[in-house]
Amino acid sequence: MAELHAEHSGPLLNFLLGLTNGERHAAEDLLQETMIRAWRYLDRVPEDHEGSRRWLFTVARRVTIDAVRMRQVRPAETNLLDLTRMPTADDTTDTVVAADSLRRAVGSLSDAHRTILSELYFRGRSARETATRLGVPVGTVKSRAHYALRTLRDALVLTA
Repeated sequence: MAELHAEHSGPLLNFLLGLTNGERHAAEDLLQETMIRAWRYLDRVPEDHEGSRRWLFTVARRVTIDAVRMRQVRPAETNLLDLTRMPTADDTTDTVVAADSLRRAVGSLSDAHRTILSELYFRGRSARETATRLGVPVGTVKSRAHYALRTLRDALVLTA
């Protein structure tokens, strides 16, 4: 497996960079998934250099297609607040009312949603770090964040 990785990871990464429009982290994730699949099905990888390269490129392309399809079925993320309007010094009352509304909205969230938002937005952790810390899949972190933000947005729109 180490030899397979050493021989083919560079060209595969370049190929995946092209498929991801130069997004290096996405290409590296796809490369890792490709190599995991190669490891799982090591008995199916052709022994000759060209055959194994063709096999890996096919797997990489299919992994990329799967990733795109998964991203398409995921709901679009929503913004919590409109940050284009910054309060002025005369907005003290509005600021107090907004802070109270936000505090109530956050208080109405489930513990799981509140924890996810705290990890992501107050502690500045990535979705992957949050998932590791909480022992849940990354997709669960993203989903809970999406629904928590949507709930907050809806609650804040109702109070406005």
